[in-house]
Amino acid sequence: MDNKYQIYLISDSTGETLDRIFLALKAQFKNFDYKIHSYSFTRTENQIMKILDISKKQKNSIILYTIVDNQLAKFLGQESNKIKIPCFGILGDLIISFSKLLNQKALHVPSGQYALNEEYYNRIDAIQFTMNHDDGNLVNDIEKSDIILLGVSRTGKTPTSIYLANRGFRTSNIPLVNESSIPEILKRKPKISCVVGLTTEPQRLYEIRKNRMNILKETEKTSYTNLDKIKKEVENAKKTFKKYKWPMIDITRKSVEETAASVIKIHEIFKSNG
Repeated sequence: MDNKYQIYLISDSTGETLDRIFLALKAQFKNFDYKIHSYSFTRTENQIMKILDISKKQKNSIILYTIVDNQLAKFLGQESNKIKIPCFGILGDLIISFSKLLNQKALHVPSGQYALNEEYYNRIDAIQFTMNHDDGNLVNDIEKSDIILLGVSRTGKTPTSIYLANRGFRTSNIPLVNESSIPEILKRKPKISCVVGLTTEPQRLYEIRKNRMNILKETEKTSYTNLDKIKKEVENAKKTFKKYKWPMIDITRKSVEETAASVIKIHEIFKSNG
């Protein structure tokens, strides 16, 4: 009898969150023979149906997923149930579910690097939220953010956001092209969350952008790498931060870790004044 489980990891993003969760989960069971099938950037019902067509042909299929769209997640659950394939969202109580499914008690020991406790789940939730709110995405629920980072292009918003997410902060980041690129809800309620502006010296920004364009093999001259326009862009961003009374951090000589530490201090002050 084949006791190998076919584990389908379905994510609407990179799938890194699922990989980490499953690494922690599998360590809780001694006798667990499995094969992983990973599907990242799954964002349509058609994609899900194709995966389910494959999984239903296998014995002992199990689906784990991270899908931020509630309707799509519900669709996956309903369709999986129709073909009787166990399907779990990662923020469910996976140890209990798998314990029942495998008919064995969990070891309940830390899995080396990761532990499935409340703090870990909060961190995973923060990572998923942050990945889905990168670069100005999903601003309609930006008020759910613990921290919102604003800044012109190449001021370290994404790496800082990811670092903060790994510390458990649900972080959104928004590229600041001009004041009109700021979501209306932030203009109406500037203190709806802890908002921090990231800035840097124009010359340093020019060098970073120029290197970026060289990597992309872009040779056409644009305002993106025009030093005078970069100076104006940075100055306008600073004026915007001051207008809405958002604290700003100059990242010119800071590492991502140092920038994140400064953001966390600002967040602590924001919470204490809240």
